[in-house]
Amino acid sequence: MNLEQIYKDCEALLEGHFLLSSGKHSKFYLQSAKVLEYPKKAQELCDELAKIISQYSIEFDSICSPALGGLLAGYELARSCNKRFIFTERVNGEMTLRRGFEVKKNEKFIICEDIITTGGSALESAKIIENLGGKVVAFAALANRGFCAVKNLNTKSKENAKLPNDIPLFTLGNFDFEIYDNDKCPLCDQGSTAIKPGSRGN
Repeated sequence: MNLEQIYKDCEALLEGHFLLSSGKHSKFYLQSAKVLEYPKKAQELCDELAKIISQYSIEFDSICSPALGGLLAGYELARSCNKRFIFTERVNGEMTLRRGFEVKKNEKFIICEDIITTGGSALESAKIIENLGGKVVAFAALANRGFCAVKNLNTKSKENAKLPNDIPLFTLGNFDFEIYDNDKCPLCDQGSTAIKPGSRGN
């Protein structure tokens, strides 16, 4: 599966000056919503991700995603695996579990995102699951931006990766774009302003 070509075909690989959810800047942005707006394409991608996970004999009961970006990917992965799906969301800047969702003691979860950058949001969701008595057995995403180690791609973690190395991450591919701290961004030095995708028509 040529993930980069799929994103290009869906006009989901954007070029400009972007503020990522991690707070860092990049010349490129993966707008997964443009891929997942097509249910058939979302099904194909998550069915493939489910196949990858099954090859590693990961046993799990449920899938949890951080809102908003991970919702469609997580739901589709849960459908493909015939598992329960719940999500966490931010309230006043803090990730929480709401809407009557419950976590059973020792319930095994996969945390699913659309895109993993440093893994910060996924890790926040994982901590909530574990604090409620559940167990996180894996992370999953459509794509990885190159920071975190990916089990099925045999890549290593880089500086700023936040996901634990003892829990596997599975993705369909890597997008290893250069990402900058906001105070060391050459795009800012050139006078442009970072835009957070979802605003200003992006």
